[in-house]
Amino acid sequence: MALVKDAGVQQALANLAATADATTEEQIRITEIPAPPFHETARGVYLAKLLGEAGLKVQTDAVGNVIGERAGSPGNDIVMITAHLDTVFPAETDVHVRRDGGRLYAPGISDNGTGLAALVAVARAMRDAKLRTRSTVLFVADVGEEGEGNLRGIVKLADTYRKRLRYVIALDGSATDYVTTAALASRRVEITITGPGGHSWSDFGAPNPIHGLARGIARFVNTPVPDDPRTSFNVGEIQGGTSVNSIPDKVSMKVDLRSESDAELNKLNAALNAAIKAGVDEEMTASRNRGMSGSGGLSVDTKVVGIRPNGVLPGNSPLLAALLAADDYLGNRSRPERSSTDANIPLSLGIHAIALGAGGRSGGAHSLTEWYDPAGRELGLRRILLTILQVAGFESSAA
Repeated sequence: MALVKDAGVQQALANLAATADATTEEQIRITEIPAPPFHETARGVYLAKLLGEAGLKVQTDAVGNVIGERAGSPGNDIVMITAHLDTVFPAETDVHVRRDGGRLYAPGISDNGTGLAALVAVARAMRDAKLRTRSTVLFVADVGEEGEGNLRGIVKLADTYRKRLRYVIALDGSATDYVTTAALASRRVEITITGPGGHSWSDFGAPNPIHGLARGIARFVNTPVPDDPRTSFNVGEIQGGTSVNSIPDKVSMKVDLRSESDAELNKLNAALNAAIKAGVDEEMTASRNRGMSGSGGLSVDTKVVGIRPNGVLPGNSPLLAALLAADDYLGNRSRPERSSTDANIPLSLGIHAIALGAGGRSGGAHSLTEWYDPAGRELGLRRILLTILQVAGFESSAA
């Protein structure tokens, strides 16, 4: 890799290691700014400040993406580096970072505190070493990657920059032993069942939406799914009811369906709908058998609240070649993986994209016990920098 002989590149690589502890402290500050779904503004304002201080021209678009531009040659193409601002946790979650030995504990500390801190660290390293590239490099802290955010941030970015957008690198989490080169399709469904409601004693036997939903779930979770193509489902939320002695008039649930195959995803969605219909029919039959046929029925409303498309990076992609060359130089080995990330959208549009971990180790993602260990994070940071420089057309470092 010829570019590593450049003095400025060597300076940037050295700086990423020398400032690793400072990057960790920045990660803590970022993590402690709550960014629940659809409420990433406060964290976005802080990232805009950091990216501006890193020498980038910063703007925030209509959906809340914070975009820092490092200009290349006029009219040239764009390489985009993204890290998502949002977490999966509701607003009331305690996101204070706790230290225990070498580990940091907090909801969102790795996903995606690691990616956001790396975004800033790499931008600073390029500024300090005065590295120049032919392509314009956009450093973006984007919204809506998690849950029902439905990738709205990267969708907006792809729409805005598509004519010039050549490569996308999504920074997500910490792992350096794999690279996401294929998008995992998913569908998020909300199902609501409504009924007449009533009193648990005097109206006993009236059709109960919760009972109907429970009967349907019991059927659905026995649905067989293949190991290849890998397919999964998860009932992640259930809401409904007003008191323990009331028959509810409404209940809803949200279900996550995923598969490596669009055909299997469609089959799983059909199985979900059939199971819920059967559960509701069974509950209505039970109500009639209790002599409550005149009390009213149950109705089902199904709404798709999120769709993530499939996509695969070509095996001969220059972006993958650049990542593997960086791995080779750094003595790292990484395997290709399929996952659901911001890379889904560009991959589905035929834009070359990957998702990378930003270094260190982590565990417990999407849980209150999420943790991050920054030891060795400089490997991830250097890997990101070298990949960017190759695909963005490194020209030189300026004295």
